[in-house]
Amino acid sequence: MSVKRQIELTADGSHTLFVPELDEHYHSVNGAIQESKHVFIDTGLHHCQKNDVHVFEVGFGTGLNALLTLLDSQKYGKTIHYTAIEAYPLSLSIINQLNYAQSHSLSDRMSYEKMHSIDWGLEAQIVPNYYLKKIEADFTQFDFTQINKIDLIYFDAFAPDKQADMWTQHLFDKLYGILNNDGILVTYCAKGIVRRMMQQAGFTTERLPGPPGKREMLRATKHL
Repeated sequence: MSVKRQIELTADGSHTLFVPELDEHYHSVNGAIQESKHVFIDTGLHHCQKNDVHVFEVGFGTGLNALLTLLDSQKYGKTIHYTAIEAYPLSLSIINQLNYAQSHSLSDRMSYEKMHSIDWGLEAQIVPNYYLKKIEADFTQFDFTQINKIDLIYFDAFAPDKQADMWTQHLFDKLYGILNNDGILVTYCAKGIVRRMMQQAGFTTERLPGPPGKREMLRATKHL
């Protein structure tokens, strides 16, 4: 992957990154924050009934999903144990230019900065009810025995036509295996081939309304 990334504004005023080599954006150009809230918070986190939630994110990227999860957990009093995997960490020089936390309080902006400054591979407390562990690794080669049982998976990899090796039967089988019963996986992608791989892994799948600019998304649940 090219190290070149360009900061762009999306329709809701929040930033995304564009990767010219892949011709792909990190977030929807129709609204980065809007998309993340809809797919991962409203359809994922709010659908999880537990008060102590173990989250696994595929694609830490800009940390937007992690930040929105932290803000939501403070609002609703949930405790979050957040593990994220990322093969190509962003530099702090890029992170410091992103505007996701600019409209929030100083403490929230400091939390976002702390997410990106903590050491990789070690769990750190960001705020009293939120713990983050970032893993720098290739998801396609990842040793899933490192992961404890998970309640909620944010699958936020680049699209299947850009990174097909991230969307395979083998990997969805592995993700099914690390989930607790009634665990949930959410992704912006609604392609039929992805839904069928999830079903083959054992998931019950739902096609749900997508964020602005996208007709559908997928939520998959593990029922034993």
